[in-house]
Amino acid sequence: MTSATSGASGMGAEAVVEAVEVRAALLRLRRATGLQIAFGGLLREPRRMRIAELNGAATGALRGLAIRSGNGLGGRAIALSRPCAVTDYRAARHISHEYDAAVAAEGLRSVLAVPVVVRRKVRGVLYGALRQPLTLGDRTLDAAVAAARDVEQSLVVRDEVERLVAAERAPAPDHPARADEEVRAQVRAEVRAEVREIHSELRALAPRIVDAGLRADLLSMCDRLTAAATPGAAVRDTGIALAPRELDVLACVATGSTNAAAASRLGLRPETVKSYLRAAMRKLGAHTRLEAVAAARRAGLLA
Repeated sequence: MTSATSGASGMGAEAVVEAVEVRAALLRLRRATGLQIAFGGLLREPRRMRIAELNGAATGALRGLAIRSGNGLGGRAIALSRPCAVTDYRAARHISHEYDAAVAAEGLRSVLAVPVVVRRKVRGVLYGALRQPLTLGDRTLDAAVAAARDVEQSLVVRDEVERLVAAERAPAPDHPARADEEVRAQVRAEVRAEVREIHSELRALAPRIVDAGLRADLLSMCDRLTAAATPGAAVRDTGIALAPRELDVLACVATGSTNAAAASRLGLRPETVKSYLRAAMRKLGAHTRLEAVAAARRAGLLA
């Protein structure tokens, strides 16, 4: 087992999802800009975060570094709730220099920091950097902001699911039993819908994860979501087995995606999506896309 896999296995479910979200954002940032390194993390307590994820690092100097609001470039981004950048970190005068040793160990010069902001609250910071003192242009900044927005959207979805779950578990209000049950049924339906949407997003994300251990953990979480959304169904032995890609396609179809949209999300050709969908329909004995989704849910294969 690799160290990355061991770290992922030691995380709680929520932390694993967050790690996947941040790692994917950092990978997209580097691919879009050519930056030599990207790193970041989410706040675990007010106004303070630790750098938990790195992409392209030459050393481990930055990993676990605690960033406080107002300190260094990332702390400035947290305090101001806006992107900040320096052309030469060690010579920059408008930031404090508590982290110079770690920055120097990694050889960073030109650095930008973009806050992840949800409902006006900073939830994390994504960094990108070069080992040369070069000006980072608007294209690089725009790509970093876009990566942060991706993480923000994921956090918004997760927050909403937590809100719905909390609402379902809250004490019943003081009104007639029938009305109370209707409210609870509505909340449960909303929660299941959110779980299915998240399940689809996670399955679409899984093939992009390079780390095999982390990808396996993510797919395991998808199975747990399926069990949560279809209680009792997952334990049935139906004898139906769908290939991972067939499940990925059905998960997209379940959220209303067209073949073209599913292909875009999964990184496949539309013709390939059609082929997987036909194979899944044949195995499930379904004649339409919707019948296939319904059959997969009844079999406990899909959230």
